[in-house]
Amino acid sequence: MAEKQSSFSLVPKIVNGGIAGIIGVTCVFPLDLVKTRLQNQQIGPNGEKMYNNMIDAFKKVYKQEGFLGMYRGSAVNILLITPEKAIKLAANDFFRYNLQTQEKTLPIFRQMLAGGLAGLCQIVITTPMELLKIQMQDAGRVAAQALLVGKTVQKTSATELAMGLFRQHGILGLYKGTGATMLRDVSFSVIYFPLFATLNDLGPRRSDGSGEAVFWCSFLSGCVAGSFAALSVNPFDVVKTRLQAIHKAEGERSYSGIGNAFVNILRYEGPTAFFKGGACRMIVIAPLFGIAQTVYYLGVAERLLGINRG
Repeated sequence: MAEKQSSFSLVPKIVNGGIAGIIGVTCVFPLDLVKTRLQNQQIGPNGEKMYNNMIDAFKKVYKQEGFLGMYRGSAVNILLITPEKAIKLAANDFFRYNLQTQEKTLPIFRQMLAGGLAGLCQIVITTPMELLKIQMQDAGRVAAQALLVGKTVQKTSATELAMGLFRQHGILGLYKGTGATMLRDVSFSVIYFPLFATLNDLGPRRSDGSGEAVFWCSFLSGCVAGSFAALSVNPFDVVKTRLQAIHKAEGERSYSGIGNAFVNILRYEGPTAFFKGGACRMIVIAPLFGIAQTVYYLGVAERLLGINRG
């Protein structure tokens, strides 16, 4: 694939990534919360479970916790999604630009390498963001399970949780589950970015001479590539979510690491457990990356900063 740009401009890519992240997260956060609840719940000894499926989980969360409950944990996500998305998108473009061959082409292996390196860069922000978000998203489920056995769970904010982890374990306390996060994000980016670029190149170009894809092509390419990549790495996401859940519901198993989590989930819940929340995650990721790529390729930041993209 020929590389269109003749130079690499970092600032507008960071701004575009941040804007895209905020818009995307605001739109899809309730579905992401449902995904976390589905992935974290473990089936009881008699087959009992709180949520039967995505629709059932959505209805129960809304009924028990209201509209604002659907956005529990969104503040930390919106706060950190700007640097996270900025790093991911800007790093991918940076590596794609610098991994070009002398003929200014980018073979598929180099596209995958660029994506993987971008995914590796983003875990600096992603790991603490996901750790705090998951605690907040899963708090309602854990509290409801505790009430069933006559116990109560003290409410806490993301700030209190972050400070508590920092006091007890230092900065490393905020990086619980880094290995699993890296496994998920690197794998996702290796699949997503080359697939997006390939699909995006197949569509018609804009008439402004920029050589970039039309609006609907970037949007659909982001949706399709995001959905496929999300489902492909869902087993890693389940393991990551389980490992980062600090507070478990009564009787739920804990895991000592990635390997232990894989073995025990497979042993007690079967292979289908690795795809819990898979459909929900696809629905979350599709518009999230569709919106992200659309904002990114429309060049919103360039317009705001008065930069000529041509």
